[in-house]
Amino acid sequence: MIPAAPAAAAARGARVPLRTAIFGAFVALAIVAPQLPVPDFWITQANYIGLYALVAMGLVLLTGIAGLTSFGQAAFVGIGAYATAYLSTAAGLSPWLNLPIGLALTCASALLLGWITLRMSGHYLPLATIAWCLALNYTMANMEWLGKFDGILGVPPITLGAIDFTEGRNIFYLIWGAALAAAVALANLLDSRAGRAIRALNGGVVMAEAMGISTFRYKVQVFVIAALLAAVSGWLFAHFQRTVNPSPFGIRWGIEYLVMAVIGGVGSVWGAFAGAAVVKLIEDQLQVLLPALIGAAGNFEIVVFGIALVLVLKYAPQGLWPFVSRWVPTPHRARDWADAPLLAERPRPAPGDALLDVDAVRKEFGGLVAVNDVSFAIRAGEIVGLIGPNGAGKSTTFNLVTGVLAKTAGAVRFRGEDITALRSREIALRGISRTFQHVKMMPGMTVLENVALGGHLRVRSGAARAMLRLDRADERRLFREAERQLARIGMVEQMHELAGNLALGRQRLMEIARALCTDPVLLLLDEPAAGLRHLEKRALAGVLRQLRAEGVSLLLVEHDMDFVMNLTDRIVVMEFGTKLMEGTPAEVQASPAVRAAYLGTEH
Repeated sequence: MIPAAPAAAAARGARVPLRTAIFGAFVALAIVAPQLPVPDFWITQANYIGLYALVAMGLVLLTGIAGLTSFGQAAFVGIGAYATAYLSTAAGLSPWLNLPIGLALTCASALLLGWITLRMSGHYLPLATIAWCLALNYTMANMEWLGKFDGILGVPPITLGAIDFTEGRNIFYLIWGAALAAAVALANLLDSRAGRAIRALNGGVVMAEAMGISTFRYKVQVFVIAALLAAVSGWLFAHFQRTVNPSPFGIRWGIEYLVMAVIGGVGSVWGAFAGAAVVKLIEDQLQVLLPALIGAAGNFEIVVFGIALVLVLKYAPQGLWPFVSRWVPTPHRARDWADAPLLAERPRPAPGDALLDVDAVRKEFGGLVAVNDVSFAIRAGEIVGLIGPNGAGKSTTFNLVTGVLAKTAGAVRFRGEDITALRSREIALRGISRTFQHVKMMPGMTVLENVALGGHLRVRSGAARAMLRLDRADERRLFREAERQLARIGMVEQMHELAGNLALGRQRLMEIARALCTDPVLLLLDEPAAGLRHLEKRALAGVLRQLRAEGVSLLLVEHDMDFVMNLTDRIVVMEFGTKLMEGTPAEVQASPAVRAAYLGTEH
C-alpha cells in the first residue's frame, strides 16, 4: 500500500446537518408565507419566482452541470403552456390530464431537437438552440388554431376536488410544491451514478467514454429533463395567468432564463431560486425607481441591470448562491457502505492465455504518420512496458488500442474478439481500462466520487430511480468498491478531498484507483509514476505486482527506466512512431539501437 498521511477518517465522514436544517426552515417558510398578512403583490412575485426557478433549474442541470449552453428553454415553457391552454379550452380536458399530455409532447420535441443539436459542439450548439427557439416561437405566433399573436384566452383554473387553486393564495402551494420537489429530485440525481456521469460531461467526453459512459445518451437525458421542467413551469403559468400568448416564450426569455441561472449560480440547484428572485425583484424595482430618479421614461432598467450583471460576474463568477453558501460547512458523505455487498467481478483468463493482439496498427494525421504499423501482443499475467523518447507515439498507440482514436489501418483483438472498430466505452465494457498521460478528472468532485465513476458499468440504477432515491443500495455498493480501490493505493484517508486540491502525483494514483474500479482484465497505465516520490514509486510497483497476481495484466508507458526495468516482463520500444525492438528488460538495456534512440548515435 502506498503510504498516506494519517487522519481520522471516521470523524471526517460525519455529516453536518446544518444544510438540512436550512432547507427545512425554507420549506416551513414556504408553507406559512401565504398565511402571513403580507400584500398579495408579494405572493404574486413569489409565484413568478417559483415559475422562473423551475426553468432555471433545468438550465443549471443542462448548462452548469453538463456544460451544454441552451438559449431555447422558453420554447419548452411555451409547449407546456400552449398544450394545456388548447386542450382545456378546445377539448375541455382537465388540466391534470393535460399535464402528462403536455409533458409527452415536450419529451417528443426535446428528443427530436436533442438528437439533432446535441451532436454539435462549440458555438454551434447555442446557435442551434437560438434557431429552434425562434422557429417554435414563430410557429406558436402564426397558428390560427392557437390564436396567433393574441394567443388563447379563458384558460380554466386548476382545481382539485373543492379546491380552486386560483382562489386566494392557493396556487402558491402548487407552484412552490412543484419547484421544491424538482429541486430535491435534481439534488438526488446529482448525488448518484447517473449524476456523476452527467457531471463528467463537463470535463470532456474522452475520460467519460473510457469509463463506459455513453456521453451522448446522457446529453439527451439532461436535455429532456430540462425541457420537462420548463414544460411544468409552462403548465402552471398558463393556469396562473389564465391566458397564453407567444410573447413570454421567445428568445428574449430564453436569454433571461439563462441569466437567472448564471447570476444565481449555474452549477448549483439552489442557485436557480436565488437567480430567479434577484432578476425578478431587481427588474421590477428598477422599473419603478429609475423613472423617479432620472425623471424620464424609458427602458433604463436594462442598462442598470446589465451593469449589475457584469459586477456579479466579476466579483462572484460562480454566482450568488455559491458565494453565500461557502460560509455554510459542506458535510462529508456519511460512510454507510461498510456492510454493502461487493460488486460482482468478471472472470479472469488463465495465465499465459492470449489477451491482446495489436496487429500493424497505423495512425495518420494528414501527411504525418504518428504510429507506423506497430504490432505486439500481451498474454494474461504479463506486465509489458511501452517505452521510447518523447514523441515516439506511445500515447497515440494507447489511444488506438482503447478506441479513443480511430485507426487508419491495422487491427486489435482482445481475448480473441476483434475490437478494431469499437468505441472506447464498448472496449471498456469488455474489460480494458486506462489512465491518461495528462490527468483527466473532475476537480470539483471528491476523490471518492471520481473513483466511483470507474464503476459506472457495474451497476444499473438510472436517473429516474436516482431522483426518487431508490438507488441507495447500488450507491453503497459502488462506494464500498471505490473505497476498496483507494485503500489499495493508500489514499483512503483523502477520499473526501476535492480531486482538484490534490498534488499531481496523488491525482495520478486516483486515476489508477478509478481504472481499477472498472474491474479490468487489462489495465493500460500512461506514465503512472510521474510526480511520485521514490517510496511512493516502490509502493506503486508493489501494488501493480499484486494486481498481476490477482489476474490483471498491465501495459504501461513510463519514462522512469528504473521503474520499468524492475517491474516489467517484456518491453516494446518505439521511435518516431515505429516499433524499434521488443524483448526482456535485460535485452532492451543491452541494445545499442535503444541507447542510440535515447542518447543519440555515438560519434
